[in-house]
Amino acid sequence: MIRVSVLYPNSPDAKFNMQYYSNEHIKLVTDRVGSAIVSAELNSGLGSAAPGEPAPYIAAGHLLFNSLADFQGAFGPHAEEIMGDVPNFTNIEPMIQISEIVG
Repeated sequence: MIRVSVLYPNSPDAKFNMQYYSNEHIKLVTDRVGSAIVSAELNSGLGSAAPGEPAPYIAAGHLLFNSLADFQGAFGPHAEEIMGDVPNFTNIEPMIQISEIVG
Protein backbone atom coordinates (compact mmCIF):
# COMPACT_ATOMS: atom_id res chain seq x y z
CA MET A 1 0.00 0.00 0.00
CA ILE A 2 1.24 3.50 -0.75
CA ARG A 3 0.39 6.93 0.62
CA VAL A 4 0.51 10.01 -1.55
CA SER A 5 0.98 12.98 0.79
CA VAL A 6 0.29 16.45 -0.56
CA LEU A 7 1.75 18.98 1.87
CA TYR A 8 1.10 22.71 1.86
CA PRO A 9 3.94 24.54 3.68
CA ASN A 10 2.86 27.32 6.02
CA SER A 11 4.23 30.84 5.66
CA PRO A 12 3.14 34.34 6.67
CA ASP A 13 1.71 35.00 3.19
CA ALA A 14 0.05 31.58 2.79
CA LYS A 15 -3.59 31.58 1.76
CA PHE A 16 -5.61 28.38 1.97
CA ASN A 17 -9.36 27.85 1.59
CA MET A 18 -10.02 24.65 3.56
CA GLN A 19 -13.71 24.68 2.68
CA TYR A 20 -12.95 24.61 -1.07
CA TYR A 21 -10.18 22.02 -0.54
CA SER A 22 -12.41 19.65 1.43
CA ASN A 23 -15.65 20.16 -0.51
CA GLU A 24 -14.50 20.72 -4.08
CA HIS A 25 -10.88 19.77 -4.72
CA ILE A 26 -10.87 16.42 -2.97
CA LYS A 27 -14.11 15.52 -4.80
CA LEU A 28 -12.40 16.36 -8.09
CA VAL A 29 -9.45 14.15 -7.18
CA THR A 30 -11.53 11.18 -6.02
CA ASP A 31 -13.88 11.44 -9.01
CA ARG A 32 -10.96 11.41 -11.44
CA VAL A 33 -8.95 8.57 -9.86
CA GLY A 34 -12.10 6.52 -9.33
CA SER A 35 -11.91 3.10 -7.75
CA ALA A 36 -8.09 3.17 -7.67
CA ILE A 37 -8.17 5.23 -4.46
CA VAL A 38 -8.55 3.31 -1.20
CA SER A 39 -9.11 6.33 1.04
CA ALA A 40 -8.43 10.03 1.44
CA GLU A 41 -7.68 12.04 4.59
CA LEU A 42 -7.41 15.80 4.89
CA ASN A 43 -5.60 17.55 7.73
CA SER A 44 -5.59 21.20 8.80
CA GLY A 45 -2.42 22.26 10.65
CA LEU A 46 -2.96 23.43 14.22
CA GLY A 47 0.52 23.95 15.62
CA SER A 48 4.05 22.71 16.04
CA ALA A 49 5.83 20.66 18.70
CA ALA A 50 6.84 23.96 20.33
CA PRO A 51 3.90 25.59 22.14
CA GLY A 52 2.68 28.72 20.37
CA GLU A 53 4.58 28.01 17.17
CA PRO A 54 2.56 27.77 13.94
CA ALA A 55 2.15 24.46 12.15
CA PRO A 56 4.89 23.84 9.58
CA TYR A 57 2.17 22.82 7.11
CA ILE A 58 -1.09 24.74 6.78
CA ALA A 59 -2.76 21.61 5.38
CA ALA A 60 -2.04 18.09 4.16
CA GLY A 61 -3.90 15.58 2.07
CA HIS A 62 -3.12 11.88 2.27
CA LEU A 63 -4.36 9.52 -0.42
CA LEU A 64 -4.03 5.74 -0.12
CA PHE A 65 -3.62 3.44 -3.12
CA ASN A 66 -2.87 -0.27 -3.29
CA SER A 67 0.20 0.29 -5.45
CA LEU A 68 2.31 2.93 -7.15
CA ALA A 69 1.10 1.61 -10.50
CA ASP A 70 -2.53 2.10 -9.41
CA PHE A 71 -1.81 5.70 -8.42
CA GLN A 72 0.14 6.53 -11.56
CA GLY A 73 -2.41 4.92 -13.86
CA ALA A 74 -5.35 6.72 -12.24
CA PHE A 75 -3.77 10.12 -11.53
CA GLY A 76 -1.56 10.56 -14.60
CA PRO A 77 -4.32 11.12 -17.17
CA HIS A 78 -5.90 13.79 -14.93
CA ALA A 79 -2.80 15.41 -13.42
CA GLU A 80 -3.08 18.62 -15.44
CA GLU A 81 -6.73 19.14 -14.50
CA ILE A 82 -6.18 18.29 -10.82
CA MET A 83 -3.08 20.46 -10.45
CA GLY A 84 -4.80 23.23 -12.41
CA ASP A 85 -7.42 23.44 -9.65
CA VAL A 86 -4.83 24.23 -6.94
CA PRO A 87 -4.91 28.05 -7.50
CA ASN A 88 -8.64 27.94 -6.71
CA PHE A 89 -7.89 27.26 -3.03
CA THR A 90 -4.29 28.26 -2.30
CA ASN A 91 -1.28 30.31 -3.31
CA ILE A 92 1.04 27.61 -1.96
CA GLU A 93 3.09 25.32 -4.20
CA PRO A 94 2.26 21.85 -2.85
CA MET A 95 4.98 19.37 -1.94
CA ILE A 96 4.19 15.77 -2.92
CA GLN A 97 5.69 12.69 -1.33
CA ILE A 98 4.89 9.10 -2.24
CA SER A 99 5.59 6.63 0.55
CA GLU A 100 5.27 2.92 1.04
CA ILE A 101 3.31 2.07 4.18
CA VAL A 102 5.52 -0.33 6.11
CA GLY A 103 3.79 -0.51 9.45
